[in-house]
Amino acid sequence: MLPTLLVNGGPVIWLILLAAATALVVFVERALYCHRSQINSAEFLNGVRTVLKRDNVVEAVSICDATPGPVARIVKAAILNRDKGRERVRESVEEAGLTEVPQLEERLNLLATIAQIAPLLGLFGTIIGFIHVFMKLQTDGLYAHLDTLSGGIWESLICAAAGIAVAIPAHAAYNYLISRVNKIVLDMERAAAEIVNIVTENGK
Repeated sequence: MLPTLLVNGGPVIWLILLAAATALVVFVERALYCHRSQINSAEFLNGVRTVLKRDNVVEAVSICDATPGPVARIVKAAILNRDKGRERVRESVEEAGLTEVPQLEERLNLLATIAQIAPLLGLFGTIIGFIHVFMKLQTDGLYAHLDTLSGGIWESLICAAAGIAVAIPAHAAYNYLISRVNKIVLDMERAAAEIVNIVTENGK
C-alpha cells in the first residue's frame, strides 16, 4: 500500500513526508524536554525551605543543581542573590524566567508552521496532478485513455489526503505542547513568588 502511494504521489509527496518526519522529531524532542522540565514544585520548594531554615545554603544550591527543569534554576538564582535585598532577588528570578521561557518554546513555531503548510503542500500536489491530467487530455484529445489519466488523478488525491493527514496530528501536537509549556510556566511563576518570600524571610 505505502509503496504504491509513494510511487503514484509524485514529487510533492516526498515534501509532505519530509514535513511529517520533521514534525515527528520536533514533537518527540519537545515532549521529552517538557517531561524532564516538569517537577513537583511544591515538594521541591518544601525541601529547599527546610534546608534554608537550617542556614545550609550549600545544600540548597546542591538540591537545585540535582533537580532538572526551569523551576530549580529559578530557585537557585533567588538563593544565590538572597543577601542582596528583596528587590534584587525578585529581579534575578525574573531574569532567570526570561531565559527559561524561550527554551521551553523552542521549535514550537516550526511545528505550527508544518501544521499550516502541510495542507498547502497537499493542494500544490493536487494542482500538479490535475496539470498532468490536462496535459494528457490536450496531447491525446478524444483518444485519451483512462489509464493515461489515472496517474495524474492518483497524484492529486494522494497529495491532498497526505497533506491533511500530516496537518491534523501536527496541529494537535502543537496544541498539546503549548498546554505543557503553559503549565510549566505557571509552575515557574508560583515558584518564583514563593522562593522570593522564602529567601527574604530567611534573611531577616
